[in-house]
Amino acid sequence: MSKSGYHDFDSFSGKTRVAFLLSSILPYLLIIYLFIKEEIVFTDMIFIFSILILFSMFSGFLLIRKSSHQLSELARETSTLMEGKKRELVITANADKELNDIAGCFNHLLSQLRDANQEMREQSVQLLSYAKDLSLSHRKAKQEERLRLRLSRYVGKNLVERLLTQNEGELFENERREVTVLFADIRSFTSIAEEMEAEDLVIMLNDFYDRMVDIVFKYSGVLDKFVGDQIVAVFGLLADKGDQSSNAIEAALEMQQATEALMKLRAGEGKQIFSIGIGINTGDAVVGNIGSRNRMDYTVIGDCVNVAARLQKVATGGEIVIGEKTNQKSKRRFPLLKSAKLNLRNRSDPVRCFFVNRKPQSS
Repeated sequence: MSKSGYHDFDSFSGKTRVAFLLSSILPYLLIIYLFIKEEIVFTDMIFIFSILILFSMFSGFLLIRKSSHQLSELARETSTLMEGKKRELVITANADKELNDIAGCFNHLLSQLRDANQEMREQSVQLLSYAKDLSLSHRKAKQEERLRLRLSRYVGKNLVERLLTQNEGELFENERREVTVLFADIRSFTSIAEEMEAEDLVIMLNDFYDRMVDIVFKYSGVLDKFVGDQIVAVFGLLADKGDQSSNAIEAALEMQQATEALMKLRAGEGKQIFSIGIGINTGDAVVGNIGSRNRMDYTVIGDCVNVAARLQKVATGGEIVIGEKTNQKSKRRFPLLKSAKLNLRNRSDPVRCFFVNRKPQSS
């Protein structure tokens, strides 16, 4: 609102001007006029002048008093508003323009503040919802990480990641693919077990398995199962992780080295020692879920698995025996000691195998 809108009588500024005219200027002008016209004597002039001054002052007082009452009303309404008893500022309809404009601007600001407050509340609720979702996500991530760590002790990180990305209730599809299967078995385990306490036997196996499984995972293998003293691992099961045949042979070599290192420690402590034989074979197998709806194994089934198990039985302690296809598929050349042909049950043709030379070749 511009200043030009506050000059009329409805405004406080206009009333102030009228009061000033009534109390100050008008009486003097009237007396001067009468004196010039010589229609009044000096003594009468003083009397009339006094009456006019009193009348003007009283009239001005009434005008100013009305505006002061409106200011007091505005102050009371503002206090009531701040106490939360009202939602907007209301003054009398015939109030001064300035007060009406003040009330209007105040109500406009109040409305904006109320809208801003409502928006802040909505944003606070939304932020609380986001914080809750974030907390749940963090908790879920922590639980998933714990689950991942626990599962990775059994099946390896590759399979764990695939399990966690599966939809709930969804199973891996059964498929036929080429894999390399490794069997590792403790030699003379039955006689060793007869000479040891059960608690000591469990400790020995856990120590042995810890080292072997780490090696399997190192070479992108998946732990299929433990069968008593036997380890079954599969390479090339989940994805193409390089040369699966070479990875399996490298893992077998390191498993034999790790077993010998462990036996040196056990011998130094006066504990029972043992050796392992390893058989490896490559071929097609069915990969998928085997079991019931409540309990399933993700495993491999096929002739190549049976052949790998038979090759493991041929291997004596410290030996690694690989199938012909494993040797052909391996992109890295490994020194071989000898080859042999095995007659397996339910097979008409003999199976050719190779014994890996674990000793480094002299230059």
